[in-house]
Amino acid sequence: MRANIDAWWPHIERGVEAIVMNASGCGVTVKEYGHLLKDDPAYAEKAARVSAITKDLSELLPTLVPALKDQLKRAPEGMIGFHPPCTLQHGQKLKGGVEQHLGALGFNVAVARVEPHLCCGSAGTYSVLNPDIAYTLRDRKLGHLGELKPAVIASANIGCITHLQSGTDTPVRHWVELLDEALS
Repeated sequence: MRANIDAWWPHIERGVEAIVMNASGCGVTVKEYGHLLKDDPAYAEKAARVSAITKDLSELLPTLVPALKDQLKRAPEGMIGFHPPCTLQHGQKLKGGVEQHLGALGFNVAVARVEPHLCCGSAGTYSVLNPDIAYTLRDRKLGHLGELKPAVIASANIGCITHLQSGTDTPVRHWVELLDEALS
């Protein structure tokens, strides 16, 4: 934490407005730096500032959608099954934004109709330390997403993406990759 703060601090002092995280697991942790270092006399103030300016990439979508709308070359074909990671929907309390804003751009996006809040089983090292439970959760999540008949499954956290991909032949990607392709 302190090394990250030290690396970012010169940029913050020069006016950086936001630290944008594209992995929701990283973002939820960095947003907690202020709390985690609140009793550190050398880092409490800096950590609080870092936490205050940290944003998940999805938080930028409301302002980006109008600018991107005319830039899209093509929206992906088929249904995109979106898995909102626990770190996004529960940790950062960011629910529905990715689906809503990609939908506004013409993407056909849906979350599982059953248990959309359910963890995919990745949960950091959980999938390594508790593989039986992790794979059971993964398969349950993939079953619910499979009901959507998605052409691709999208998520916002590398752990979820990797874990889900290990249980399906359906491509699993970060939602920003799909947006990037639609802009290319």
